[in-house]
Amino acid sequence: MGILTIFIKAPAKINLTLDVLNKRNDGYHEVEMIMTTIDLSDRIGLSEMSGNEIRIISQNRFVPDDQRNLAYQAARILKEKFNVKQGVSITIDKAIPVAAGLAGGSSDAAATLRGLNKLWNLGLTLDELAEIGAEIGSDVSFCVYGGTAMAKGRGEKITYLPAPPNCWVILAKPSIGVSTADVYRNLDLSKVNHPDSNAMIAALQNGSYSTVCNCIGNVLESVTLSMHPEVQHIKEQMERFGADAVLMSGSGPTVFGLVQYDSRLQRIYNGLRGFCDQVYAVRMLGERFSE
Repeated sequence: MGILTIFIKAPAKINLTLDVLNKRNDGYHEVEMIMTTIDLSDRIGLSEMSGNEIRIISQNRFVPDDQRNLAYQAARILKEKFNVKQGVSITIDKAIPVAAGLAGGSSDAAATLRGLNKLWNLGLTLDELAEIGAEIGSDVSFCVYGGTAMAKGRGEKITYLPAPPNCWVILAKPSIGVSTADVYRNLDLSKVNHPDSNAMIAALQNGSYSTVCNCIGNVLESVTLSMHPEVQHIKEQMERFGADAVLMSGSGPTVFGLVQYDSRLQRIYNGLRGFCDQVYAVRMLGERFSE
């Protein structure tokens, strides 16, 4: 019998809203985020291995192949919790830019949890996997479910929401990395405009594209823009080229624009490609994974 391998998609997410409410006693920030998955995905391959080790394989030199990798952590935590003695090889085929504010590492971990649940016949529900995901990182719980949701707390309290109206998402990532810790360190909550999460929820429930565009907001954006002029430049150009709404995702540096019409999409895409290497045009996924 050959080695059993399964493949899982690990889609990126964007933040339609990102609000920080306060700093908690445990050092984390209390957040309120509305996120949705998009059709830009890493591909995770999980293969049974003799022995008891976890091996990470990736062609991308920015992907760690040890315990710093969130997919590695996902495999280790399942092995420890359920006393699994089986080894596993995790191949990560990256399409999502690394350290981009798109939850690539978190989505890889979530896909690893979903995949190993099948490979090792653990019989866990998505809710149980999401609870385990919360021990790995703040976006992992959301990525276990996928779709569109409000995430609260450190990101582990998930409320399912309707998918956004169908549209294009244009992503542009400058060739810089942004430290999430630095962004939070420079965040002054007395000086930010808080997005209206309730208005965004109502817009999603009503399926109103124009209201979704009007309600997007991210309290971390002004911090990252002031630290990195390249991000500010991308945002200004995307607005100038005619995107319906433009926002930075997560702590950055990726900026995304929402676009309804194909004709305008091409113009924005070509304009951004003139000065930015990493530009993507993708659709919303919006729907969550099934059990």
